[in-house]
Formats: sequence, structure tokens, C-alpha cells
Amino acid sequence: MGDPEKSTGPAAAGHGTSAPGTKGRAALMLGALGVVYGDIGTSPLYSLQTVFSIDHGTVHPTHSDVHGVISLVFWTITVIVSLKYVTLILRADNDGEGGVMALAALVRRVLGDVRGRAAVAMGVGVLGASLFYGDSVITPAISVLSAVEGLKVSTPGLSHVVVPVAATILALLFLVQRWGTHRVGSLFGPVMLVWFASLAAAGLAEVVERPAIVRALLPSYAVEFAADRPYTAFIAMGAIVLVITGAEALYADMGHFGKGPIRRVWFAVVFPALTLNYLGQGALILDDPRSVRSPFFLLYPHWARLPMVVLATAATVIASQAVISGAFSVSRQAVRLGYLPPLRIKHTSPREIGQVYLPAINGILFAGVLILMLGFRSSSRLATAYGMAVTGTFLITTALFLVIARVAWRWAAWKLALTGIVVGGAEITYFSANLTKVTHGGWLPLLIGLTVFTLMTTWERGREIVTAHRTAKEGPLPEFIEKLHRDGVRRVPGTAVFPHPTKMTTPIALRANFEHNHVVHEHVVIVSMVSENVPYIPVDQRLSIDDLGYSDDGIVHVTVRHGFQDHQDLPAELRRAARLPGAELRFDPDRASYFLSYGALRLTRAPGMRRWRKRLFLALARNAANRAESFALPETRTVLMGSRIDL
Repeated sequence: MGDPEKSTGPAAAGHGTSAPGTKGRAALMLGALGVVYGDIGTSPLYSLQTVFSIDHGTVHPTHSDVHGVISLVFWTITVIVSLKYVTLILRADNDGEGGVMALAALVRRVLGDVRGRAAVAMGVGVLGASLFYGDSVITPAISVLSAVEGLKVSTPGLSHVVVPVAATILALLFLVQRWGTHRVGSLFGPVMLVWFASLAAAGLAEVVERPAIVRALLPSYAVEFAADRPYTAFIAMGAIVLVITGAEALYADMGHFGKGPIRRVWFAVVFPALTLNYLGQGALILDDPRSVRSPFFLLYPHWARLPMVVLATAATVIASQAVISGAFSVSRQAVRLGYLPPLRIKHTSPREIGQVYLPAINGILFAGVLILMLGFRSSSRLATAYGMAVTGTFLITTALFLVIARVAWRWAAWKLALTGIVVGGAEITYFSANLTKVTHGGWLPLLIGLTVFTLMTTWERGREIVTAHRTAKEGPLPEFIEKLHRDGVRRVPGTAVFPHPTKMTTPIALRANFEHNHVVHEHVVIVSMVSENVPYIPVDQRLSIDDLGYSDDGIVHVTVRHGFQDHQDLPAELRRAARLPGAELRFDPDRASYFLSYGALRLTRAPGMRRWRKRLFLALARNAANRAESFALPETRTVLMGSRIDL
């Protein structure tokens, strides 16, 4: 891969073929502001409030504590976001795509056939993706709830409606997912631009009145705070990590906007606005220690608090939308990489392939978010559960990045060590600090992550076992074709298409059709949909055709290569294959019949996987999406045929 800056894929131009112009760059920057920075941009709502409310006042609104906390906040954002994600991690793109699953796939690719290491790297990536689901459940709940809680500050008489209003907003948010975000996506950027402007304005006004707070930007205050009160600083760091929730979105959404717009927006808008707002909240707390109960909303004059509740609610809805969309994208990547069963995927935009809707994931997330909100009932209580998933994902991303830097970029040992000590050391500290919250709710994202990890690894292992047993039943395809030629089997008019993962074995549906009906169609097309460890495959590189040794028997094999972000449409690929010059595919894909191979799974005591995991695999298989729908096959021309397979 060489120079990391030369390894970028289409992200630099938003998957286009040329660099965007000035207007295009501005549009990408505005879009990045709306989607990428929603989560981290709404952290000021609850982060400092949580820091000063932990353990009944462990952190006090005194000069030393406030300056120490603000210094820790600033340098946490600087090291984890500005240095790690914006400067380093964005350079590690998988053909323009980011996110922990894409990074793990990239690591597996650069490690090649190094025995065992690629599998370990992929397992670590799956763990990171699993933890991301824990974040995806907590983020909408804590974000929207913290925004609506502003009603208790602006209009105390409405305190009793906070939870019902927040639940209603989230219900509407999950309800509209089926229609996609492309219709309202253009509003996200302007809303978040107003949001960050309000953060900066309120913070700047307070800093101008009390400029001494600016000294808190010096790292010496963080060092003194940790040295004078090490236990308090350690506990505080478990809450300070809330200021960088959503940092993973910088990397996960790289494919949508490109690293350039994301970097420019961070340094020009988001980082200055967040810094000013946190400085302003610190100055306010020093001036009025009672403001620790809600330093964000109390930073604004009384007349502006209710409008800020409305704006904050809009911003948190956008932040929630971003993490929900991220969960959809991660789920689709996991399906393509073989770690989740086929799920029903609906593309919600005719132009943007990345905008998808997964009904099953949407329903699970909504149920989890609603249960959390009704169970915890306040953002401060929810904050105790936050942090474990975030810091765990941070550590995994750093570990995978260091592998890329060593193997692909040939970084020197000192450079790897320095990055590991500065970035990894900070993340280990934050992860350790959050371990103290495990018994107070921190177990929740860990439980979610462990559950998802178990599901993913069970499906991947079960799929391996079933594939091995199915391969034994299928038998070699060359021998089957030789038998057809040798025995002179009767051919009937029409075209039969058999989706099948390889050309080495015979599709079960083809063998079953021959054994039961004693005929073979005039045209037989065996199609293998091959998922690559890259997000996208160019259209002109997707197809390859093999006549399987006989050019006149009407039996061909078509390989369709696709990335884990590409849409699978088998009939469309066959139409493209039929138009290839010299392909000589003499059939009409729009009149073909599609035969899906079906294996009726039977639970046995055979070794390979524990019995409870086999039952879990069977449950997942029964609830998998219809493969005809996954391949976009026409329902009226699709036939299911197969045999029994032992598990």
C-alpha cells in the first residue's frame, strides 16, 4: 500500500471520478457537519453535568477541579479526536470506506495468508462492531433525553413530561427510518451549523466575561489535577470520556464525504465551537457553583433556553439518526462478510447506495432504546452506562490501525511505540476508569456487545460447518457435467439460473432437479456472488464467464464480484453479462427461472460446535431474510429445491 495518503479510494471525491469543485466541497463539508458530527456535537449537553454529579460530588466546583476537568476535556478531544481520528485513522481507508468492520477487513487483506493472524484481526473487528451496537442503543436514549430535560430548566412545571416527550420523539424517529434520510438529509447540515454557532456564541460570551478560564487549556492543569487528587481524577475520567462519544463516526462515515471535508469541518467549525462551549461552561460553574445541575442550558439567558431546547432536540435527533444509520451500515457489512445471516435490506435512496434500511435492526434498536429510557428515566443515570462500549471500540480501532501502520505502511518501531503510548495509553486509562461503572450500569453495553459478538461468531462458525456438509452432498461439478454429456440427458426449453457460491461443486437444486425430473434445461447458468473485502467493485471488473470446458452445451458459470457496500441484484448482473461482447450467452435473463438450493438443517450431536450454539444458529437461520429478496430475484420465477443437511 505504501504511502497511506496514496491508498485512498473513492472517498476523496465522494466515490466520484473527479475531485469536486468549490461548491461540491462546500456541500460535502455541510453534509459532514450534519451527519458525522451530530453525536460528538451534542456531548456538551450532558458531559460536564455528569462529571460534576458523579459519586455525590467527588468532583467539586472549585478552581483547581474546574480547571483540571476543562484541561482534561480539551486534551482528551485533542489527542483522541484531532490526533488519532482526524490526523491518523482517516488515512487507513479500505478503498474509501471506514469503520471498524471495514478496518478489520483491510487488516485481513494486508496480512494475506499469514496463518491465524488474519482470523484474529477479523475477530477483533467483530468485537468492535459488537460494542458499536451497545453505543447505538444508548446514544439515541441519552442524547434525546438530555435535550428534552432542558424543559426542567426553562419551564420547571413541565418536568413530568420529559420522558413521554422524549419517548414520542424517538418513536417517530424510528418510524420514519423506512422512508430513508435522503429527503431530510439536506436539512441536517444547516441545523447543525446553527447548533455549533450557538455553542460557540454562548461559550465565547462567558469566556469574554471571565477570560481567566482560558488558562485551563494548559496541560499543566490536567497534570496537577491528576497529581493532587489521583482518585478523583481517575473517577472523573470515566465521565470525561463522554466528550468524545461519536468520534468513531469520523471514520465510519468517511466513505460518504471523504477525509478532506471531514478534516476541514473539524478544525474550522466543530473543534473551536466545542472548545469555546466547554470553556464557557467551566467559567459559569466557577462563577455560580449551583449551575453544575445543568451548566449547558444555564449558559444561555432565560429567554433563549426554550428555543435552545428545541434546537438541542433537533440536534440530538440528527445525532441519533447518524448512529442508527451507522448500525444499518455495520449490519450490512457484517452480512456481506459472513458474520450475520442474510437480512432484509431496503435501499432508501435511488442515488446513494449507502442509504439503507434494515427493518429487523431498526426494530431491535427501537426496543432497546425504549427499554433503556423507561428504565433509567434520566440522562445522568444513563451516563453511568455510557463509556464501556465507546472506549472498548477506541482500543480495538487503535490496535487494528497499528497493524496497518506496521505491515502496510512500514512504520518505524519508535513511531509505533509513540502512537501506542500516547493514544493507546490515554484510551486504556479511560477504559480502566469506566470499569468502575460496570456495577452501576456499565454492564449494559458490555452485555449488548457480548450478545452480538456471540450471535456473529455463532453464525460464522455454523455457516462454515453447514458449508462443509453441503459441499460433501453437492459433489464435484466437473463430474456432474461429464455425466450429462456421457449419458445424453434430455434437455428441455428454457433457462435455469442457479445461485451457487462456487463452480467447483454442483448446486443442490441442479442435482435435485436432475434426479427427480431426469431433465436439464437448455440453458443452465450457475452464478456465484463473491463478496470481496473491499466496499465497492467497479462495474467493469465485476463479471467473469466460464464455459466449464464445453462451449456448446449451454452450461456456463458466471462469477459476480461485489464489495460489501455494493447492492446485490442478480438479474441485473445477468443482463449485463448477456450484453458482454463475445460472451455468447444466448438467453433472456428476464424470462429465466431461478432455482435456489435449500438445505433442511437437522440438529445432531456431531462435533464442531456446542449444542446450545447449534440451536442458536438454527434460530438465526430460520429468521434469515428470503434469499430471493436478497438477490432481487423475481418471486414468480423462483423455485426452491434441496435436501437435508446435518448440523
